[in-house]
Amino acid sequence: MAPKSKTFVVDLALSGEQSVIDAAELAKFFQERIKINGKTGRVAEGVVTSEGNKISVTVDFPMSKRYLKYLTKKFLKKRELRDWLRVVSTNPSTYELRYFNIEDAEAAEGDEE
Repeated sequence: MAPKSKTFVVDLALSGEQSVIDAAELAKFFQERIKINGKTGRVAEGVVTSEGNKISVTVDFPMSKRYLKYLTKKFLKKRELRDWLRVVSTNPSTYELRYFNIEDAEAAEGDEE
Protein backbone atom coordinates (compact mmCIF):
# COMPACT_ATOMS: atom_id res chain seq x y z
CA MET A 1 0.00 0.00 0.00
CA ALA A 2 1.46 3.33 -1.08
CA PRO A 3 1.60 6.08 1.56
CA LYS A 4 -0.83 8.95 1.13
CA SER A 5 0.72 12.25 0.21
CA LYS A 6 -0.20 15.36 2.16
CA THR A 7 0.08 18.94 0.99
CA PHE A 8 0.60 21.79 3.44
CA VAL A 9 0.53 25.46 2.41
CA VAL A 10 2.09 28.53 4.04
CA ASP A 11 0.55 31.76 2.76
CA LEU A 12 2.93 34.71 3.11
CA ALA A 13 0.54 37.44 1.90
CA LEU A 14 -0.30 39.77 4.77
CA SER A 15 -3.92 40.96 4.38
CA GLY A 16 -3.58 41.53 0.65
CA GLU A 17 -0.24 43.30 0.97
CA GLN A 18 3.00 42.21 -0.60
CA SER A 19 4.87 39.76 1.59
CA VAL A 20 7.57 40.92 3.98
CA ILE A 21 9.34 37.59 3.44
CA ASP A 22 10.73 36.30 0.18
CA ALA A 23 8.91 33.04 -0.64
CA ALA A 24 11.97 31.54 -2.34
CA GLU A 25 14.05 32.18 0.78
CA LEU A 26 11.55 30.41 3.06
CA ALA A 27 11.19 27.54 0.56
CA LYS A 28 14.99 27.09 0.60
CA PHE A 29 14.91 27.15 4.42
CA PHE A 30 12.28 24.38 4.42
CA GLN A 31 14.28 22.40 1.87
CA GLU A 32 17.37 22.53 4.09
CA ARG A 33 15.68 22.04 7.47
CA ILE A 34 12.90 19.46 7.05
CA LYS A 35 14.05 16.27 8.74
CA ILE A 36 13.45 12.82 7.29
CA ASN A 37 14.38 9.96 9.64
CA GLY A 38 16.21 12.41 11.89
CA LYS A 39 18.45 13.93 9.20
CA THR A 40 18.17 17.29 7.45
CA GLY A 41 18.81 17.95 3.79
CA ARG A 42 17.20 14.73 2.54
CA VAL A 43 14.12 16.35 0.97
CA ALA A 44 13.76 15.55 -2.73
CA GLU A 45 13.34 18.21 -5.39
CA GLY A 46 9.72 19.21 -5.98
CA VAL A 47 8.60 18.55 -2.40
CA VAL A 48 8.85 22.26 -1.50
CA THR A 49 7.48 24.61 -4.17
CA SER A 50 6.76 28.33 -4.12
CA GLU A 51 4.16 30.06 -6.28
CA GLY A 52 3.88 33.78 -5.70
CA ASN A 53 3.28 34.32 -1.97
CA LYS A 54 2.41 30.69 -1.24
CA ILE A 55 4.73 27.83 -0.39
CA SER A 56 3.47 24.28 -0.80
CA VAL A 57 5.06 21.30 0.91
CA THR A 58 3.92 17.93 -0.47
CA VAL A 59 5.12 14.95 1.53
CA ASP A 60 4.57 11.21 1.32
CA PHE A 61 6.31 10.48 4.63
CA PRO A 62 4.90 11.11 8.12
CA MET A 63 5.07 14.83 8.91
CA SER A 64 2.76 16.97 10.99
CA LYS A 65 1.49 20.39 10.07
CA ARG A 66 2.73 21.57 13.46
CA TYR A 67 6.33 20.83 12.36
CA LEU A 68 5.88 23.26 9.47
CA LYS A 69 4.65 25.91 11.92
CA TYR A 70 7.72 25.27 14.08
CA LEU A 71 10.05 25.75 11.11
CA THR A 72 8.22 28.92 10.00
CA LYS A 73 8.51 30.41 13.50
CA LYS A 74 12.21 29.47 13.55
CA PHE A 75 12.68 31.28 10.22
CA LEU A 76 10.87 34.39 11.54
CA LYS A 77 13.06 34.42 14.64
CA LYS A 78 16.20 34.13 12.50
CA ARG A 79 15.05 37.15 10.44
CA GLU A 80 14.04 39.07 13.62
CA LEU A 81 10.41 39.25 12.49
CA ARG A 82 8.98 37.01 15.21
CA ASP A 83 7.99 40.03 17.36
CA TRP A 84 5.67 41.40 14.65
CA LEU A 85 4.34 38.35 12.81
CA ARG A 86 2.53 35.23 13.96
CA VAL A 87 1.68 31.98 12.23
CA VAL A 88 -2.07 31.21 12.22
CA SER A 89 -3.90 28.13 10.98
CA THR A 90 -6.72 29.00 8.57
CA ASN A 91 -7.81 25.46 7.64
CA PRO A 92 -6.57 21.89 8.20
CA SER A 93 -3.76 22.19 5.66
CA THR A 94 -2.91 25.91 5.56
CA TYR A 95 -1.02 28.41 7.69
CA GLU A 96 -0.83 32.13 7.04
CA LEU A 97 1.20 34.96 8.50
CA ARG A 98 -0.56 37.78 10.33
CA TYR A 99 0.56 40.85 12.20
CA PHE A 100 0.05 40.88 15.96
CA ASN A 101 -2.95 43.06 16.79
CA ILE A 102 -1.17 45.72 18.83
CA GLU A 103 -4.07 48.22 18.94
CA ASP A 104 -6.26 45.81 20.92
CA ALA A 105 -3.49 45.14 23.42
CA GLU A 106 -2.94 48.88 23.95
CA ALA A 107 -6.70 49.48 24.38
CA ALA A 108 -6.92 46.71 27.00
CA GLU A 109 -4.02 48.25 28.94
CA GLY A 110 -5.73 51.65 28.81
CA ASP A 111 -8.97 50.20 30.21
CA GLU A 112 -7.19 48.62 33.16
CA GLU A 113 -5.67 51.92 34.34
